[in-house]
Amino acid sequence: MPDYVTALMDVPLTKNAATITAQPVSLEDILKVISSDIESLESKILGDVKTDIPLLNNVVDHILSSGGKRLRPALLILGAEMFTGVNNQVMQAAQVIEYLHTATLLHDDVVDGAETRRNELAVCRIWGNEASVLSGDYLLSMAFNLLTKLRNLEVLELMSETTTMMARGELLQLTSSFETANEEEYLELIINKTACLFATAIKTGAILAGASGESANQLYDYGMALGISFQIVDDALDYTDEKKTGKPVGGDFQERKITLPLSHLLGMANVADRKRLDSILLMQEIEKKHIDEVIDLMNCYGSINYALEISKKHSITAKSSIANFAETKLKKSLIDIADFVVSRQR
Repeated sequence: MPDYVTALMDVPLTKNAATITAQPVSLEDILKVISSDIESLESKILGDVKTDIPLLNNVVDHILSSGGKRLRPALLILGAEMFTGVNNQVMQAAQVIEYLHTATLLHDDVVDGAETRRNELAVCRIWGNEASVLSGDYLLSMAFNLLTKLRNLEVLELMSETTTMMARGELLQLTSSFETANEEEYLELIINKTACLFATAIKTGAILAGASGESANQLYDYGMALGISFQIVDDALDYTDEKKTGKPVGGDFQERKITLPLSHLLGMANVADRKRLDSILLMQEIEKKHIDEVIDLMNCYGSINYALEISKKHSITAKSSIANFAETKLKKSLIDIADFVVSRQR
């Protein structure tokens, strides 16, 4: 198990939410400090993927215009603004991050057999698996084409390592089993699958804006803890209202994905409840009534609340990582993002 997983496991669990801002503002409000950069980025993200292939244009328009938060490229821009500010290289790198992220969503939905994404039909349900995979491949190739134009070996190496980690995370998820599920393995999975891109995004912005190695690494630590917190909340929300998440309730459970609420429940359940859980997970088809039964068990054992408390722990770790930075509007934005992540409902 990587050292960073062990280190994160050692951070004490918070007793309550007192160290979290009570009512964080919306992400849109938090990002007003870089709103002009986000607007420019949005235009570039959508405009630069136009091709002479109508199918690709339709797929990319659908996925890129479906209400994504653009949180990862926003972190990259904030990372740059913490130092010398945004330039053309920074904006190109922000595009790279969004294309990488979107490519993984297109591939993910095929692997998962997803029906919806962001309250819309998944690309694979409209145009088929082939179009979804190939469009994802196209975005990946675009991302690395843009990367080479940066002429920055440090950023190229960081991005390459990150895409390898993301692929590893997907494979870890594919091969995970509820029979041997534990929290450490779950953390390793989400660090690779999700959190590393958050960390790489903000560190890349810092590198391109001339940050020292120490400062860039502190922001990397912030991004890693933030990404872990984000994914844990995402996994907890899978067991809540479909209207909030845009995904069917219990979708992860139906796919037998090992997430923190399920891992906690499997570890805490008594013999009878564990036997029932195992029998549901071994069913050929898991129905809504089975999901409702599992959610009742999670509420009984406090599994969803436990996951949310762990998410708060990592949010606090994220904020601690930037404690040495000057008190500015930009730093406050990063702190507010860490609070937003644990309070969001979708």
